[in-house]
This record gives sequence, C-alpha cells and structure tokens, in this order.
Amino acid sequence: MKMPSMKILTAAVAMSASITTMAEAATLQLSHVRPEGTAIDKDARAFAEEVKSATDGAVNVRLFPASALGDYTTVQEGLSIGSVDMAVQPPSSEVDRRFQLAYLPYLVQTWEHAEKTFTDGAPMRETVEELYADQDIHVLGAWPVYFGGVALNTDVENPADPTVDKGARLRVPPMKSFQLMADNIGYIGSPLPFSDAFTAIQTGVVDGIMGSGAEGYYASFRDVTEYYLPLNTHFEMWYLLINEPTYDGLTDAQQTALSDAAKRFEESRWENAEADQARNEKLLEESGATIISVSDEQIAKHAEIVRETVWPVILDDIGADWANDVLDRALR
Repeated sequence: MKMPSMKILTAAVAMSASITTMAEAATLQLSHVRPEGTAIDKDARAFAEEVKSATDGAVNVRLFPASALGDYTTVQEGLSIGSVDMAVQPPSSEVDRRFQLAYLPYLVQTWEHAEKTFTDGAPMRETVEELYADQDIHVLGAWPVYFGGVALNTDVENPADPTVDKGARLRVPPMKSFQLMADNIGYIGSPLPFSDAFTAIQTGVVDGIMGSGAEGYYASFRDVTEYYLPLNTHFEMWYLLINEPTYDGLTDAQQTALSDAAKRFEESRWENAEADQARNEKLLEESGATIISVSDEQIAKHAEIVRETVWPVILDDIGADWANDVLDRALR
C-alpha cells in the first residue's frame, strides 16, 4: 500500500485544525420581538455579554430586536430548521397546537403561582421543553413577562364586565384560546399576526388588542392605546431558545457558558418582573392611556367564565387526556 506523502499529511492536519477552530468559534443570531432599549432587549444584551466573556469571545451572540428576522411564528419555524440560531419569544401553536396549554387563559392567578408553575423543573415547564424538543429546539431558559390585559383605542361601556356584549373587535394572536376568550367575555376576537396589529388598530379594523400586557402595549402600541384593562387574562412566558443541532455543535464548555448565563437571565427576571409590570402600567398612563380599575371580583368572574367556556374546547382540541394529565401535575 502506498503511504501518503508528508505534504498530504500536513495539509490534512491543517484542515483538521481549521475545522476544530470553526467548531470552537460561533456567532449566533438572537431574535426578540421588542424594540431596542426595552427590558428584554437589555436583559438579552446582558446575556450576550456574559456568554462572550465566559467563552473568551469564542461565542458571540448578535441581537436582532423588534422582530427583525420575522414574526415570532416565522422565527420559531426558522429555529426548527436552523435558519435562525436563537430567540427569546413566546411559543407559537401553529406548528403544534399543544403549545396552547401553556397559554390557557387564567391558568395561574398570582406571581407566586406563576413561578411555581413555570420555573425550571416544574411539570408545565418540562412539557413546554418536550414540545420544543420535538421541533429540534432546545430551551436554555425562560423570561417571565407579565399578566396580560386588554388595550383599547376607543371608549367601551362596561369594559370590565364579562357578561356584557361590548360590540368591540379585538386583535388576538392566531391561537384559538385567545379568540374564544375574547368572544366569551363580551368582545369579538379577530386573529391577526403581531406584525399587522398596529396598523389594524390605527386604521380602525379593530378597536383594540388582547394577547399582550402593559409591557407589550407600551413598547409597541402606546400611540394607539387610549384605555388599558389589567384583567390578568393570561400569564406571558417567553423562552430563550436555540436550534438543537447548533447547540449540539458547540463545545461542552460553550454549552455550559450558555446554560449558566441563561440561568442568571431567568432568575434575575423573576426577581424583577412584577415590579416591571407595575412600571409599565405607569408608563402607559404617563403616555396618555387611562388605566381602568379592575377589581379582584371582576377578574375572578372573567376566570370563572373562561374556564367554563374556553378550557373544555381547547383541551379537547389539543387532546384532553394528554392535557388533563399535564394540568393535574402542574396545578396540584
């Protein structure tokens, strides 16, 4: 057998070293849905800086704020196929309807209950991670956002009474749970992509929006928000995601750096999220919106109606046996 020449062996060694260097260095895109300077943007930048420092600059996380890489549904599809590296955003149920379970309206009632339900290791969190894993997406961490409410661009009579037909049309996310909720608390739900919502409100196609909270309305809709109702419609939880093959292609040390930074990213947010919600309600008010007072009794009435009318439909839609098993473990 003819032995390879020294020149060929040297070239092979050089190529191997080059491949190793490429594997050890990476620039990762990270998409999020809010403008620059918002709370998530600041936290994502702090996460990126920590990763860069921990890897001695070998892993650079480059931010793309304000849905620059596309709507969160499009980005989730990109994460699944690897055209997008990372994101911090809500889950989309367009690929897998079972994600609706984590967005069941009035699933949790307090911040303490929310943390217990969605924190790392909790049954609901593990379920969300399994659903993402089915799409080749790895969950690094999470970012609790707020309890949701309704923003209106027009005056509505009895806006906080769920038994009154208000005749007002609300943009809702393209999830059946939000449309059904709007329809059953006296509004008319109109599913629209997030990217189309501002124009729809501005042009009068809809009278307001549901599916976000004070933070989201102040960041993206304050110019078309005249009234805000803190109805605690749902608990918004975003996840720090990375394409699974991309994650697997990193070194063990780089994976550890990402995971450690993600842990601090999440823990810090749990410490500040409730106060941030109050701060954003105040910012909405200062920008000209009227905050409509909602009593605990009114919130409880909304929750009662929604659990009776919306939950059975959603649970049946996503598989009642599977969903109830998760809920039994998550809410015990």
